[in-house]
Amino acid sequence: MSAARSGAGVRVAAPGAEAPGVPLDEAFFDRSVHDVARDLIGCGLRFRGVGGVIVEVESYHAEDPACHAYIGRTDRNAVLFGRPGLAYVYFSYGVHNLLNAVCEPEGEAAAVLIRALEPRWGLDAMRERRGRSERRELCSGPGKLTEAMGIELRHNGSSLIDGPFEVTRRAGEWAGVEVVSAPRIGISRGVEYPWRFCAAGSAFLSRPLPVDPS
Repeated sequence: MSAARSGAGVRVAAPGAEAPGVPLDEAFFDRSVHDVARDLIGCGLRFRGVGGVIVEVESYHAEDPACHAYIGRTDRNAVLFGRPGLAYVYFSYGVHNLLNAVCEPEGEAAAVLIRALEPRWGLDAMRERRGRSERRELCSGPGKLTEAMGIELRHNGSSLIDGPFEVTRRAGEWAGVEVVSAPRIGISRGVEYPWRFCAAGSAFLSRPLPVDPS
């Protein structure tokens, strides 16, 4: 499936300590999970001051067979049914913690998986946690970024609006980020949906985008 494109070109920025953009509010997350996913590309994400710019996400909804809520509400996925703007953190395959942003009205069970960041803030802390020095290797995957940022399972249900997370609107050179969509990866069901959204041209994606045969 070829990638769909919108907006202007993206530039890969150098790390820095510039002021963050305007914080997102609950209304931002209280929308279609797919719209939120696309609009999160280019936004800033920090956890206790450490983080970067979101360059890759995937969207999931309760009616989607790849979503944890597809089987109904359980103790494990209860946060998914909560109010928009919560962090849904779960332990994947006994190896990694994965961070999701709960979206849509409370009870709808939809979330955006944060798959990759362009690291910008707290690089020394990220390198120590990851045991890697190359910037490209710090947050280029959903498990890598939670390790780099120090996000643990105990942060499940925390607020993305009131802390300890900080999510901010696109700002500066990211205001006109070009967003591309493609099929999601790392799943076995619902693979036909083009609900993986990425910053075009980013060097920090978890996996390269499929090549357009045209």
